[in-house]
Amino acid sequence: MRHPPSKLTIFIELIPNFVHFIGLNMNTEVFAARHIGITERDLPHMLETIGVESVEQLIYETIPDDIKLKKPLDLPQGISEHEFLNHLNALAKKNKVFKSYIGLGYHESLTPSVIKRNILENPGWYTAYTPYQAEIAQGRLEALLNFQTMVADLTGMEIANASLLDESTAAAEAMSMLFELRSRQQKKDGAVKFFVSEEILPQTLSLLETRAIPLGIELVIGDHEAFDFSSDFYAALLQYPGKHGQVNDYASFVEKAKAKDIKVAVAADILSLVMLTPPGEWGVDAVVGTTQRFGIPLGYGGPHAAFFATKEAYKRNIPGRIIGITKDTDGNPALRMALQTREQHIKRDKATSNICTAQVLLAVMAGMYAVFHGPEGLKYIANSVHQKARAFDKVLKHLGLNQLNSGFFDTLKVKIDNVDKLRKIAEHVEINLNYIDHNHVSISFNEAISNDDMLKLIKVFSSYKEATPNGNESSKDFHAQMDNTSSEKSIPQSLQRQAPFMQHEVFNSYHSETELMRYIKKLERKDLALNHSMISLGSCTMKLNAASEMLPLSWPEWGNIHPFAPIDQAQGYQEVLKSLEEQLNVITGFAATSLQPNSGAQGEYAGLMVIRAYHESRGEGHRNICLIPSSAHGTNPASAVMAGMQVVVTKTDEKGNIDMEDLEEKANKYADNLAALMVTYPSTHGVFESSIRQITKLIHDNGGQVYMDGANMNAQVGLTNPATIGADVCHLNLHKTFAIPHGGGGPGVGPICVAEQLKPFLPTNPVIKTGGEKAITAISAAPWGSSLVCLISYGYIKMLGSEGLTKATEAAILNANYIKDRLKGKFDVLYTGERGRAAHEMIIDCRPFKANGIEVTDIAKRLIDYGFHAPTVSFPVAGTMMIEPTESESLAELDRFCDALLSIRAEIDEVSANETDNVLKNAPHTLAMLTSDSWSHPYSREKAAFPLPYVAENKFWPSIRRTDEAFGDRNLMCTCAPIEDYVEA
Repeated sequence: MRHPPSKLTIFIELIPNFVHFIGLNMNTEVFAARHIGITERDLPHMLETIGVESVEQLIYETIPDDIKLKKPLDLPQGISEHEFLNHLNALAKKNKVFKSYIGLGYHESLTPSVIKRNILENPGWYTAYTPYQAEIAQGRLEALLNFQTMVADLTGMEIANASLLDESTAAAEAMSMLFELRSRQQKKDGAVKFFVSEEILPQTLSLLETRAIPLGIELVIGDHEAFDFSSDFYAALLQYPGKHGQVNDYASFVEKAKAKDIKVAVAADILSLVMLTPPGEWGVDAVVGTTQRFGIPLGYGGPHAAFFATKEAYKRNIPGRIIGITKDTDGNPALRMALQTREQHIKRDKATSNICTAQVLLAVMAGMYAVFHGPEGLKYIANSVHQKARAFDKVLKHLGLNQLNSGFFDTLKVKIDNVDKLRKIAEHVEINLNYIDHNHVSISFNEAISNDDMLKLIKVFSSYKEATPNGNESSKDFHAQMDNTSSEKSIPQSLQRQAPFMQHEVFNSYHSETELMRYIKKLERKDLALNHSMISLGSCTMKLNAASEMLPLSWPEWGNIHPFAPIDQAQGYQEVLKSLEEQLNVITGFAATSLQPNSGAQGEYAGLMVIRAYHESRGEGHRNICLIPSSAHGTNPASAVMAGMQVVVTKTDEKGNIDMEDLEEKANKYADNLAALMVTYPSTHGVFESSIRQITKLIHDNGGQVYMDGANMNAQVGLTNPATIGADVCHLNLHKTFAIPHGGGGPGVGPICVAEQLKPFLPTNPVIKTGGEKAITAISAAPWGSSLVCLISYGYIKMLGSEGLTKATEAAILNANYIKDRLKGKFDVLYTGERGRAAHEMIIDCRPFKANGIEVTDIAKRLIDYGFHAPTVSFPVAGTMMIEPTESESLAELDRFCDALLSIRAEIDEVSANETDNVLKNAPHTLAMLTSDSWSHPYSREKAAFPLPYVAENKFWPSIRRTDEAFGDRNLMCTCAPIEDYVEA
């Protein structure tokens, strides 16, 4: 039902068109006026520049009429920021924050306040983009190098990546990587079995099942001690410690596996590795896990940074990103993303993973947790956790209860007679345990458990046994008994860690708050984020991440809920998540939504797996052809292959549109086996293709389903939608269109929205049921993926409301077309719609400047001198830039950006191919370069550093000169080893 118009709505409708477009800028309660950067005063000038009479005319000339929505979004009007925070505070009170001993890969942790305030709550960190422009990303690159070093040291492996999405997806990536690494003989012999220890976490097993089937991998679950090491197996996965806490010695298993050429991966608890023998010492091939317990809130499941460590020999197979060390133009040490040719936009359907993002913000926090505490601090924390488990083991023995783990780090498995009785007692005092079955319970300890908490837990089990605690009536008494300096351990001697870790200076220097605060600030100053200037990355939608959307992430009522807590303890979360699903249903026009996928690529994969399940349910499991336009993002073909589909590429015409003749030919050719078409709309070229409904009908007529990539949804919301264009499923990038910040390259959330016929197949979770009645197995580890950051998107929609969402889309289209027309005559725009309009982004062609010896990279680096992050470079067309200004930027910022590009265009005219010592080739210019006693360049220092007057008012200095990409790949180093070991003069 549409909500009746409020007095504010009626008033708005009386305002002239240009005020109505933006909203009541003079009204301090209207969130749209804070989110949308353009004011009513700006509109006449912008419309004149574009050459239209009104915004309505611009939209009419941009979006095909047959797909425009005929009525407003069926959502309430927006609320103020104050009202939203009060609303979310009321919902937070509906969450019951019990003390959680559930474990299963999730543990309450303590986020140091210095990290919470200076990273999690700091837009200098959370609004940064993926570090593709290394010269203005040295801060977060160093923080990620710290993370990689920490992981490599603790796991005992040679190389680690810069994080993955969660432990379960990381384990699935290990399964896929090792499958790709099979020997020639194993491939010839058809070795497709993958052994999984029955000790594995349940959510990981479910996700392995999802990933294995399309790839033709056969999972075999069993007791690792009974494994026969048959040549049918190519690899195995072990859990360390086991899901219910048992610490096993896998050295013999790994030795036997290696003898049979069976590779081994281990899913490990990172805090336990402070005390346990690192798996790398056994010679395993990969170690995966999560760093959540390194200072990251539970957040009802995420976001958390997973880790993936492996052997250096597999460096070109490891999924995700690796931060490596190279040198800049002056030979100084520099950091950058290494081996970028592994990424999906290069390998496409040949990629072994569709991962295109990471959990950078969370990895930075986890790495800083290690920096703050250092190796000795981590030892103290790990030992404290272990001693709590040991002390409670003694309590259980005193009570006559049978604790079953012979060796343990933090988790006890207890045999009991009456689970229901124990649960009732525990929940009465707000304690959650892990109830395994009718006769077993496990108890996992963590750093956030106080001595008072321990006493409370003792009383629970004493009440269960109808006994009286043996003394220990006070926290003080208990503390005396449980001496954290105790050298006693319940870990087998052979599994007690001997190897040192984290010996690098960075982990042994910043243990006071003052020092860490300054170190974090030092790194922040090296990075350009949205708090400095516009980041106009096409396809990436770097919009405002409003402070009011972000604030609740720090509230304990949202941060301290375990993802497997009973549903009735998370009613606040349930209301938010269900409301967000309903909001996204309305926005997309679809019937149902799953929030489980925790990245855009995960959303692609989930959507295709739902399509696969739909076809199988109709007896058409043979449908495996996926048509993908050549202009699609590289994750599309990678996801299709992972879903067991065969990719057939379709052509685009000279205008960048899907070639209808080629598409029709291939749709008819593969009609009997057609599974899906993957289409991005508006297109990757920034155009609303007028033939879209003809395209979707063609696919349906040939038995296929249409998957719409939601990367460009910022041009659709409130004006058209995926259902209207004829799609059947789409993923949405909540970290783009719906305001979750990129955080330097993650977190991301990529939910899928589906039409009615696909609703039954939405994914479930093995612990907390989600999805449809015919649900596919898990896509991510947690039931609702990265629930914590879903609060942001919920707030974005709630505060903008029906009208504000639509006006935001109009503003995004307006801003893009304004930039296009301001650059007219100086930069050619490659593709436009039939009436010459861009969507929310456009591609400018930089290839003609090769005649002057200038490459697109030179322009990107010169933009740094002007204080801007370059737009998307060479995607989807080599030698171009894709510009997307979003709706959040002001006219003044748009003009500064255009002035910068126009100034650079004039600089290009001043140089020739024979003159390599010029202001573009030498860009970016550092402060050290500008203050040097020597200056031999044919242009002035002022032109280098302050090319336009506005730059002097707010100068951003890059900390390094241009990086040497090739050197870094030839000499890969991705941990904090001494610089002099690998950087040549």
